[in-house]
Amino acid sequence: MKVVKLATTAALLLSVSGLGLAQRPAAEAPSAAPAGSFQDSTGLRLRLADTGNEARYRVNEQLARLTLPNDAVGATTSITGQLLLDSRGRFVSDNSRITIDLTSLKTDSDRRDNYVRGRTLEVEQYPTAVLTPTALRGLSWPLPTSGEHSFQLVADLNLHGVTRPSIWNVTARFAGSRITGTARTHFKFADYNLAIPRVAAVLSVQDSIRLEYDFAFERVD
Repeated sequence: MKVVKLATTAALLLSVSGLGLAQRPAAEAPSAAPAGSFQDSTGLRLRLADTGNEARYRVNEQLARLTLPNDAVGATTSITGQLLLDSRGRFVSDNSRITIDLTSLKTDSDRRDNYVRGRTLEVEQYPTAVLTPTALRGLSWPLPTSGEHSFQLVADLNLHGVTRPSIWNVTARFAGSRITGTARTHFKFADYNLAIPRVAAVLSVQDSIRLEYDFAFERVD
């Protein structure tokens, strides 16, 4: 009688197991990213596009030969680097860096350029500015693939031998695998141990340097 009862119980357990009722439920699959967004289980790599990248500085100055102040604008397209974000949208610091060649900055005056390169930026000793992004504020993850979005980029800026955190106000346009836009920030000369230019032809220089970066990135598959 006991043998029959045990056999019956075993058969019942096998039957239940065969129906899947005795198995643990499978782990729920991760939800898909919203439509129209970048998604990659290992993160996202963005490289600089071949065109569309220019870095600029703006400094307001009053020249002796002019009645009104104007902006001195120095620009360069000599920029290298890439951005790498992990699967949670965080920058991978060792692989996220933008380097700007300061020796190639040009304004509308060779005399000004020589002074800024030699006396202000001291490019022989500090030839580059390096931007290392650390966080995005106000931008969804995964990144969108369409539309215009405004957000902030937090980054460490290394300039003239000094590294300080900086906040950039960004307006970006997303179109498929391409991201373009402009990022802006500002600081005082003393923040990076820079000397305010003092020459006879310049009556005054505002103690504020505005940086602008027109960027163009492409997703690397």
